[in-house]
Amino acid sequence: MKESMLKVLLVAVLLFSFQMTDTMTAWANEPAPEDPEQQLLWKKEKRDKNKEEPENPERERQQPVDMNILKERYPDTFFLQGPTDQNRIALTFDDGPDPRFTEDVLDILNEYNVPATFFLMGSRAIAYPEIVERMNNEGHIIGNHTYFHPNLVKEGDIATLEREVTRTEDVLRDIIGYETSLFRAPYGFLYNELVEKLAEMQYSVIGWSVDSLDWQEDPPEVIASKVLDNVQPGAIILMHDGADWDGDRTNTIESLKQIIPALQEQGYEFVTVPELLNIPFTK
Repeated sequence: MKESMLKVLLVAVLLFSFQMTDTMTAWANEPAPEDPEQQLLWKKEKRDKNKEEPENPERERQQPVDMNILKERYPDTFFLQGPTDQNRIALTFDDGPDPRFTEDVLDILNEYNVPATFFLMGSRAIAYPEIVERMNNEGHIIGNHTYFHPNLVKEGDIATLEREVTRTEDVLRDIIGYETSLFRAPYGFLYNELVEKLAEMQYSVIGWSVDSLDWQEDPPEVIASKVLDNVQPGAIILMHDGADWDGDRTNTIESLKQIIPALQEQGYEFVTVPELLNIPFTK
């Protein structure tokens, strides 16, 4: 009797084991669900199971190259400042257009009759084309600042660069009617191959020689001091008219009311980047 019971139990255990194996195999080979939310969960589970997948080797080996080094390596493509024998300087603004701040910046530039160069994100330009049109109509020059503002060294590669730049190029051309030949990288982060690709795409890469650090949202007088204490003939000044959803450029706007008249009193002439560098702004 005991021997019969043992045989029954052994058969039951074997059947249960086969059933669990079939279930696990079916789950592993399960196709992605049709519901979008379920797809996201399914893909996350798949990613978690495949963490051994190798990273993009190009991303792994690259680090941002210092802008001064890039200028030395690519003097016909990469620019940090203009001639130092003339009292001319260029104001530049990144990350716009931003409906919260950009038009206030434009109002101040108009008040002081100062032209500037704006490096725009494609994703924001397509959302606020009327601000881009105003920039263009008021004599400012527009450059390409990628579509989504990625760190092109950490997050991207040459294919990412080409996609981000081309997409923004198309958006800007539809709004302002020309293809800009000016590009500035988010954070200024680039490496050799990216600069070479930009040159191949007929872009001049614009850095800066004076950083206002206005993204830190210091008081207006601190932002103004960082500019006024470091400006020199030929300077390209970096500022921002755009911010993240929780960022604020009010202090940038207020600082311009100190920076512009002070530099004008010192005899500086504000010009656009292509005027300063004597390079074309269209392809």
